[in-house]
Amino acid sequence: MANFLLRRALLDAVRVPAGARSVSELAKIGNREWVGFGYNGQPNYADRSDFPMPAVRFRPDTPDVKALREKEKGDWKKLTLEEKKALYRAAYCQTFAEFQAPTGEWKGILGWSLVIASLSVWIYMGMKLFVYSPLPDSLKEENQKAQLKRMLDLKMNPIDGLASKWDYENNRWK
Repeated sequence: MANFLLRRALLDAVRVPAGARSVSELAKIGNREWVGFGYNGQPNYADRSDFPMPAVRFRPDTPDVKALREKEKGDWKKLTLEEKKALYRAAYCQTFAEFQAPTGEWKGILGWSLVIASLSVWIYMGMKLFVYSPLPDSLKEENQKAQLKRMLDLKMNPIDGLASKWDYENNRWK
């Protein structure tokens, strides 16, 4: 019971925002401001296009950022472009254009895939040359033709097999 009361007093003293489950979650974010739910309700920052509002701000609150936030509460026309950009960069790491820009990572992936494919081909060729035994004589073309002729001469499978597709009077395929 005392443990529960101590924990309750700690949570009340720190004023944990809605959604936070413990003081340790607040320790993770330092003095950054918790501004929303984020993509999973945890106090973390990630630039994602499917969840454009992260749970915490990107940079910790410094005195100059706090001053800009107070100025932000007034008329936005009084803010300069640099101040607006500083406020944006304090809240977000990158713009949408920056984190959705192509990185060229596909080139490395394609390169390594081709290297692995070529190594596989070389290993197969080496195995075929040095490890595997030669193919049996029955797989040579002249032997296969002789086997086919013998099957036709014996009239194997005359109903729906090879013999049914051979014209025995004209000696050619039907």
